[in-house]
Amino acid sequence: MKMKLTVLFTVALLLLIGCNPKDENNVSSPNPIGGVVYGGVFRFMSKEKVQNLFPPASLDIYSSRITSQIFEGLVRIDPLTMDVIPSLAESMVVSEDGKVYTFRVRENVYFTDDPCFEEGKGRLLNAQDFKFSLEFACSKHIMNEFSWLLVGKIQGAQEYFDGKAATVSGIEAIDENTLVIRLVEPQATFLKVLTHSGLTVFPREALEFYGKEIYQNPVGTGAFKLEIWSDSIVRLVRNNNYWRADELGNALPFLDAVEMTYSKTKADELLAFRNEEIDLVLDIPVEEVDNVLSSLAEAKDGANPKHKVDSKSSMSVQYLGFNHNVAPFDDVNVRRAFNLAIDRDAIVDTWLEGEGWVLNNGFVPRMPDYPNESVNGHAFDLLKARKLLDEAGFENRSKFPKIDLYVNAIEGSSSHKMAQGVVFSLKQNLGIDLNIILCSIDERDKFIEDGIAVFWRSGWVADYPDPENFLNIFLSSDNGDMSNNNLNTFNYKNPSFNELFILSRRELNRTKRMEMLAKCDQMIIDDAVVMPMLTEDFVTMVNLRIRRFVSNELEQLDFSTIFIKEIN
Repeated sequence: MKMKLTVLFTVALLLLIGCNPKDENNVSSPNPIGGVVYGGVFRFMSKEKVQNLFPPASLDIYSSRITSQIFEGLVRIDPLTMDVIPSLAESMVVSEDGKVYTFRVRENVYFTDDPCFEEGKGRLLNAQDFKFSLEFACSKHIMNEFSWLLVGKIQGAQEYFDGKAATVSGIEAIDENTLVIRLVEPQATFLKVLTHSGLTVFPREALEFYGKEIYQNPVGTGAFKLEIWSDSIVRLVRNNNYWRADELGNALPFLDAVEMTYSKTKADELLAFRNEEIDLVLDIPVEEVDNVLSSLAEAKDGANPKHKVDSKSSMSVQYLGFNHNVAPFDDVNVRRAFNLAIDRDAIVDTWLEGEGWVLNNGFVPRMPDYPNESVNGHAFDLLKARKLLDEAGFENRSKFPKIDLYVNAIEGSSSHKMAQGVVFSLKQNLGIDLNIILCSIDERDKFIEDGIAVFWRSGWVADYPDPENFLNIFLSSDNGDMSNNNLNTFNYKNPSFNELFILSRRELNRTKRMEMLAKCDQMIIDDAVVMPMLTEDFVTMVNLRIRRFVSNELEQLDFSTIFIKEIN
């Protein structure tokens, strides 16, 4: 078959040099160049507990922020440019018809030392490892949450998922370092999909050795490896045999360790930063930026740590979800009434003190080339909301059932405040009483799975920068290209949506594809599938002694390139 070469990167560019200046004991060079410094511990906090460190089973961003330091995939998102760049694939060839991808897997990459290997020594990565890991991602295995990413796209993946084939025919390890992936048809976002943290590589030996305990025993090729995981801390330490180097040839990573602890409240986290117990604050409330460290003048006088505040427009959404199989939310008029009865701008201005950007144009946040303006969102219309609720049979509001709103948040957080604003508005405007139940992500998801939660708060941060990643959660199980989709917790079924969404995957013209996705977005609004609320800025505050810290619109974090340089 005629092939065309697509060059992903060159070895001379930043952070992907494959030659590491390490000594004979696999310890980073003691004489780095370019002003970087080795050593030190980087500390930060999370508001949610990390429940597992096995990428195919890690559904939330809190877990993926840790697993992404331990595991790597064929390609990744450049945190600066948001482009797809190589990771463990050093090059790639794409067929003329766009259906065959041939990857050259790097030759100098090792899995970290672990008891799962012979004599406990990490072995060399090969193309067969990617075949095993990607096939696992196509499976019905109880520990795999991401079959929807690949099934229906890769040749033979559907048959493998259905148990009709012993292997995925479209994934082939040609030799030790050559991996071939054959698609059913061209996919405009396939490379972006491969950057997903759930599609990183892990060794067969680890799964066979640990079984379900692999959740607590991650074995990867990344810059760090797990040292401690308890109810109070996750500690990662440097992988001294890591393959990457920076643009000057300094071996990565620079840090000795990364420590993540847990905060009960945002105030606790901000206080810890002020006391220099942590180096980073994530999701800092806008109203606290000027208050947390009193003033820059005090910081300059040494009263507080010097710091840098950074803000990115996050590719994320916050929304409230309905269970369409359960009354009263099986009635589209009720769902529409809820959407029309709240003034989102007022909730952001009053309850959130201006923190957040209202989703006025559909479910998908603003993204490059996506025509948000063509999607008509839910405008506040109290008269219409009341009429719809009457038409649903609730002229007598006392007949409306008492419903719990499950919110995965801590008391006083922005998510809690947003929920309070919604509850207040629905009571004031429709006479409906709701009860807020604060819980963890895992508790909320269990309540949804068990059918207990019929109304809940949720959020979605893009796994890769494309509108498809947001709309995919509405694809129903009868979509024709796989038998299960664990993301559609709403039980939403719309054959027209399924058909158009699947067609958009095949459309290679970017403008046409974006128009198709915008039409899908409009269907979600018209069917009032959820209550889109807002998107936010991803605001971080980092101690100035932390150098080369970079955040991005996907709220991803990469600790492999940062270093600590104390301020005199």
